[in-house]
Amino acid sequence: MIKAGIIGATGYAGAELVRLLTNHSKVEIEFLTSRSFTGQKISEVYPALAGIVDLKCEEIDIKQQAKRVDIVFTALPHGVSMSVVPELIKAGVKVIDLSGDYRYSSQKIYEDWYQQKHESSELIDKAVYGLPELNKEEIKEAGLVANPGCYPTSATLALAPVVEEGLVDSQSIIIDAKSGVTGAGRKPSRVTHFSEVAESFKAYKVGEHRHTSEIEQNLAGLSAKEVILSFTPHLVPMKRGILSTIYADLTQKVNSKELIELYQKFYSQEPFARIRQEEKMPEVKEVTGSNYCDLGIKLDKRTGRLIIISVIDNLIKGASGQAIQNLNLMSDLDEKEGLDFAGIIP
Repeated sequence: MIKAGIIGATGYAGAELVRLLTNHSKVEIEFLTSRSFTGQKISEVYPALAGIVDLKCEEIDIKQQAKRVDIVFTALPHGVSMSVVPELIKAGVKVIDLSGDYRYSSQKIYEDWYQQKHESSELIDKAVYGLPELNKEEIKEAGLVANPGCYPTSATLALAPVVEEGLVDSQSIIIDAKSGVTGAGRKPSRVTHFSEVAESFKAYKVGEHRHTSEIEQNLAGLSAKEVILSFTPHLVPMKRGILSTIYADLTQKVNSKELIELYQKFYSQEPFARIRQEEKMPEVKEVTGSNYCDLGIKLDKRTGRLIIISVIDNLIKGASGQAIQNLNLMSDLDEKEGLDFAGIIP
């Protein structure tokens, strides 16, 4: 049995990890930490867990907690993870970090986009970017996995096949993405207050969202050339889910059938990527509560432009479910262990 700890267990991503791991036959949760709810049972913070997980939340004590586990999930804000992860790695514990602190191969790119100094840059080269559909073999051997962001997961999976094949102009990509409110985390703020979100729909951080750089890094690695794209996120009045509508100019003539076949072949060995036929575009509700990414591909014959629709649950495939997928790979388990379930119907 794999013994796991979760640091930051009472945020949305951390709590979702707790919920999902209760269905994992190979993992036992050994400890949970929470700065805000130390001493309280996780089931007091989230009553849905009552009688299922009643562990008390602890303060962070890396030296003691590292002795109790094989792997730790750090579900902390960016900038905070880097103060915890190095000590865990030094103690010989495997780590899956859900923040943005180790997602970049370049310290400069991180510091430019996150506007802060990286305090453990020595680990940047050791971290593996945890998108299983692209980095499966590297993840299997990793001691530190940087779990991708939710928007980058949706966008990268949507574009990877055509970018790798050189079928789209890498300077023409436009990503129009919409996310539910849980993407902003559990900490309350004016912009996520019910009366600010309900019956509204807005763009935010236009032209400057930090996930732009993460997506560009991923795609540049596939195309072996620089990628400069436009990414605009939007906040919609729903709890979960991301829908990304992506536009790109094709570099050569190709028909819809060939595009769909390319995607089917590219993801033929990937259990959580599902490709739709052209006449049916995916919807958020069809993946809510699941670890799937559903992709719809459409060739706009009038403009010759490729349109891709990508949907995920931001808390599962965009965070905690993907983290468990990474745990499975790092632990030589079936990739689907603890995640092989459909979304919520309806």
